[in-house]
Amino acid sequence: MIFIIYQILISIVLIFSPIIIIYRIFKNKEDKLRFVEKFSFPSKNRGNGKLIWFHGASVGEIMSVLPVIKKYDNDKSISKILITSSTVSSSKVLKKIKFKKTIHQFFPIDHVFFSEKFLNYWKPNTAIFMESEIWPAMFRLIKKQNIPLILLNARVTKKTFYRWLKIEKFSKSVFGLIDIAYPQNSETNFFLKKLNVKNIKTIGNIKFIGDDDFKNKNIDKKLLLKFKKYKTFVAASTHNSEEIYAAKTHILLKKKIKNLVTIIIPRHMNRIEQIISEIKDLNLNVITHSSRNKKLKDVDIFIVDTFGESKKFYKIATTVFLGKSIIKKEDLAHLGGSGQNPLEPARFGAKILHGPNVDNFKEIYKYLYSLKISSKVKTPQECASATIFKKNYKKVKQMKNLSKNILKNTLNELNKSIHNEI
Repeated sequence: MIFIIYQILISIVLIFSPIIIIYRIFKNKEDKLRFVEKFSFPSKNRGNGKLIWFHGASVGEIMSVLPVIKKYDNDKSISKILITSSTVSSSKVLKKIKFKKTIHQFFPIDHVFFSEKFLNYWKPNTAIFMESEIWPAMFRLIKKQNIPLILLNARVTKKTFYRWLKIEKFSKSVFGLIDIAYPQNSETNFFLKKLNVKNIKTIGNIKFIGDDDFKNKNIDKKLLLKFKKYKTFVAASTHNSEEIYAAKTHILLKKKIKNLVTIIIPRHMNRIEQIISEIKDLNLNVITHSSRNKKLKDVDIFIVDTFGESKKFYKIATTVFLGKSIIKKEDLAHLGGSGQNPLEPARFGAKILHGPNVDNFKEIYKYLYSLKISSKVKTPQECASATIFKKNYKKVKQMKNLSKNILKNTLNELNKSIHNEI
């Protein structure tokens, strides 16, 4: 009964979908050409042969599974890899990555009509969903078509678990459709059992997996030359108010470090003009990465307003403050929880700073604390005091070994499904 109500509600929303789509295009939250993919009108050809499907909500989930996808991109037994996601930002990031046979499409609306149309066209041999991506209509149809359904790096928070329990019978019927789940932490393992997932196995958190490029290999030489004479403080994945936090930290650091440039990498590029305006109100000089300004003389704040380039700046960073960690708790609900993944900048030898709200990455921060390369800061004063200007590669080797082990375990497990061993 709940499933029927769920589908009726989606059907009602579909009536207003033209208005919703136009609004979202205006807000740069929808691709003005490719939004039709969400209605199961594909923009790419399926081709013949085995197709493996990975689905993640947005940039974070997709980036975490990329090392796995890259391995399968070189697997001759696989003809095509399909990645789906729901956000424009994730599509722009993927566009910059060179794949041999991996393509991206937007995930369809979770209505039986669009889900069935999607599956009938793509005919995936295996469906691998990331973290918290639970879609009742799609899951039912995947099961109906006997496609192996995997929940990789599964994450169920306490808050989400109790929401699912409010509709317990329905929730158990949905989670029971999952063939195997690989939880990213012990809390999720416990919740998945309660939600009727029969087959659960722990292989480690794939967010610990990184590219082989742990040090400054393949560094952008032009970028290195540009910042060579300067000390840098990086604030990454920032949300509303956190850019001002970074700017105030810059003002404090500038009192001691004259050749300082603070690099801000906002999470959402549609806020760039607002960010520039707010920072200029602090009497700071601002330029953007897209301006291609070659000189940094007298520049205070350098804003990265282009997609998928964070790693370039992590490679030159000595200290990185990770955003979505100091914004107010009441503002976190619509953002999918607090914190951003700190592992990528840490892999390049940067010290990691963060605010008090990091619930989504408690396990990862616990690991970074054990390596003594991460600190919690609350105020710009604390942030400035904790900032360092020297790379630390001593702990990187430990991170690299952990990364290799988790990647190996993940591939061994996925191969059982992908190569028809289960």
